[in-house]
Parts: sequence; C-alpha cells; structure tokens
Amino acid sequence: MTLEVTCRGMAKGAPPDPCVMVIFGVAGDLARQTLIPSLYGLACQGLLPEPFAVVGFARRDWDDETFREDMRQLVRRKKPFRETQWQKFARALTYVQGDFSAPASEAYATLREQIIKLQAERHIPDNILFHLATPPSFYAEIAQKLADASLLHSDRGWRRLIIEKPFGYDAASARELDRQLLRLMEEEQLYRIDHYLGKETVQNMLVFRFANPGFEPIWNRRYIDHIQITAAESQGIDNRAGYYEAAGVVRDMLQNHLLQLLCITAMEPPVAYDGLSLRNETFKVLQALEPVHVPSDCVLGQYGPGLVDGYPVAGYRDEEGVAPHSTTPTFVALKLRLANWRRAGVPFYLRTGKRLLRKLTQISIHFKPTPHLMFPVEDPGRLQQNILVFRLQPDEGIHHTFLAKQPGPDICVRPVKMHFHYNNAFGIAEPPSAYEWLLLDAMRGNQTLFPRSDWIYKAWSVVDPIIKHWEVQPSAELPNYPAGSWGPAAAAALITRDGRGWYTG
Repeated sequence: MTLEVTCRGMAKGAPPDPCVMVIFGVAGDLARQTLIPSLYGLACQGLLPEPFAVVGFARRDWDDETFREDMRQLVRRKKPFRETQWQKFARALTYVQGDFSAPASEAYATLREQIIKLQAERHIPDNILFHLATPPSFYAEIAQKLADASLLHSDRGWRRLIIEKPFGYDAASARELDRQLLRLMEEEQLYRIDHYLGKETVQNMLVFRFANPGFEPIWNRRYIDHIQITAAESQGIDNRAGYYEAAGVVRDMLQNHLLQLLCITAMEPPVAYDGLSLRNETFKVLQALEPVHVPSDCVLGQYGPGLVDGYPVAGYRDEEGVAPHSTTPTFVALKLRLANWRRAGVPFYLRTGKRLLRKLTQISIHFKPTPHLMFPVEDPGRLQQNILVFRLQPDEGIHHTFLAKQPGPDICVRPVKMHFHYNNAFGIAEPPSAYEWLLLDAMRGNQTLFPRSDWIYKAWSVVDPIIKHWEVQPSAELPNYPAGSWGPAAAAALITRDGRGWYTG
C-alpha cells in the first residue's frame, strides 16, 4: 500500500524549561535499561532542557566518572550511539552516593548541596524533577526525607515527583500511599507513570478516532460487535520473582496497562486534549464498568514447562525464587461490559500473560457484519470480518481489514488488509520509546498521560474482587497452560462460547 504524507521524519518540538532531574535508584534496572537511554534519546532529538543536569542517587560505590561509564555501556546497547552526542549528554550526569533510609541530615543534605551547586554552576533555575525508580515501599519515606531536607517545595521554581507502578497492592493501600504523599505535595506535583500511555499508537488511536470524522460516528454499539485487548509476552519473569510472587499478573498488568487501554478505547470525546478533560473521560469509563462475575467471566492461569521459539523453558514454579507450590497467576483473561449508552451490549475481552506463544500487544475493534450482503458468497458470516487493529508491539501501527472485489469477470469478495507503519509513512523505523515522551511531558508539567488518583482507586475496585476470589479459591490444576501456548483452554472457551475467537492477526 502506498501512503502519501506531506512530511517525513519526527515532528519538531520545543525543549522544556531548564531543570535538574534526580533519579533515585539509578543503579537499578529501570534507570539503567530505560530512564537514562530515554534521556539520551531526547538529547539526540534536541528535546532536553538547556541547561540541564541529572543527579543519580543510589548506594552503589560510584563517582561521576564510573557512573557515566556504566551508563555509556548500557546506552550503547540500547540506542543508536554517536560518541560526540554521548559526550555532550554525559556532561549532564552526576552522582550522589546515599541510602534511601538515611536521615535527611545526611545523604539528603548532600543531595541538596549537589543540586544547589549544579544550579549555580550551570545557571539552572530552581526546577527539580524527582523520579523514584525504587521499590514502592520507599516512596513515602523518600518523599518525607525530601520534605525534611527542604527539597520538595520552592517559591522560585517547581517540584515534581514521578512514581512507578504498582500504586499500592489494593484499593486501601493505594489510598494510604496517596495519603502519605499528598500531605507533602499537591496532586498537580505527582506523576504516576504508566508507560503504555506514552506509546505512539495509543496516542495515535486518539487522533485516528477524534480527528477523522469517518470513524467516530461508527464507534458505538450499532456498528461494533466486540473489542479485544491482548498484551501477550513470550518472556517469563526474568529475575523478578520477589516482585512477581507478591504481585501476580492481575496487579502487574490488568489493574494498570490493560484497564488504561480499555479506557482510551471506550471513552467519550474529551473537550480538549489536556489533563483535566482526557482523565475525566477515562475515569467515566471505569465508573460504567459492570462488576465482574469472576467464576464465569474470568480465567486465571500459570505457565508450566514448554517450548518458546523452539527452545525448552522452565515452568513458573521452577523459576529461581518462586515457591514450589506457588499459586501466583501469570495469565488472566476476562470479559467486561460497560453500562452506558454507547457501549451497552458490546463485550470487551481482555487477556495478558507470561510465556505465551509470541509477543503481541494490540487493540482490535471487530465490527458487525452488514445486515444484508447482496453479493453471492459461500460463508457471509465468516467473510464479513471488518477489523481495525491498533498494534502497540511489535511493529507499531494500524491495520484495517475490509472486503474488496478480487479482479475478474465475476463478483468475488475477498478480505484485504491495509497497513499503516511509521517507517513506511514517515520514514521512522522505530518510534521513540514511551518513556521518552512521558519524561518530556513531566518536565513540561503536562499530566495528560499520567493516571489521576481517582482513576487508580477505581481501577483497584475493579480488580480487587478478582484477586480475592483467586486467593480464596486458587485453581487446583496448576500449572494449567504450557509455556509457548496462548494460555489455558478455559481462556479460549471464554470467548468461543459467545461465537467469537481470540484475534492474533
């Protein structure tokens, strides 16, 4: 398919105001594998503030030079690397050794001195972005120490704090975390990051739907049969057994990523593309969700040994650090319904899991067949598959399956696919990472793509009954799907009983 566009490459953008960014837990995987490479990616696009400084904070015995060299090796493996660009970026990196639990008068005082020094030397205004790339158990303590060290407020600039999921482990703990944080700062200072919302195709779904008048009028129960959201991972838990044993797939993926994708798909048109309007509409979607009847509309599972990409892999209970009789779920599929005018009668099928057949994250909109097909076809029900797919990974893009006439003397109707990919349309082989855009938004003070506290509480209220039901009545037949499959047989039955099937195209 030929795509004609009026421009190629990345759209230009303005860098945010000068600031200092402090990364707590900079020696951990998130900072080394994602945050620093994302900042380097922004630097390569000319989107970092000028002037700008990064202060890494961790217990590791580093100085500025060893910190920079460690980051250099990671960035070389993660991003297209140019030595001259790295040298310019590396000058922004500095390091403070310290313990998160140290008294505010010790490591946090040293951090404060380092920030003041950098602001003076580099003429940076008193704007500071803190990113807590730490276990969530440290969030409240770090915030309190920052407040005690007079780092959390300023009359001469702004302060913002980024935290990572999970935001609590249930509705009660999420509220308690917010109580601890919001007595120290305002909601407008708190940025809860969900990297799925920063993906190009998630944002493109908003543009596709609300900027093109041909699609929004049919985005309703009259024309849509059902909607599927899949987030499949072929990998296992890597070295995260400690976290995953406590979290499981429902807390790790369903409560945040999948429910966010559902809300973006199902929301009403916002008044404007801003933090208030968009987040008001996504919250309304959760308000409209009917309670999940767990025994009939939810399937949980755990992977056993199997083959992934032709290689044998261990089952979940055989992973290092996992209890031999663990009942932690690694797969969930469920059917959700919305009780509102636009979506009544349109089921949403969601699924996510570890060690599935292949990596695939997508939203597929399945349209109803025409009420009467005048063309002679053998199986009109099977043929009339109009499907709109928003692919998040791999190969981000938009795919549309529709019917067309095959050339020939007679009417021969065939399904065809139309593909939109960023490389073909804009010459961008791989869009920038979601974290790049979200870090940029945080520096700009734009909360549009960051979940709000009321959304977090409501999302927990949706999944808490699922978690509690599983904890009381876990399956006695675990593991119940082999690694390298599409999950438990019951997950297939969940959708086939309605005359539908999971879509992986």
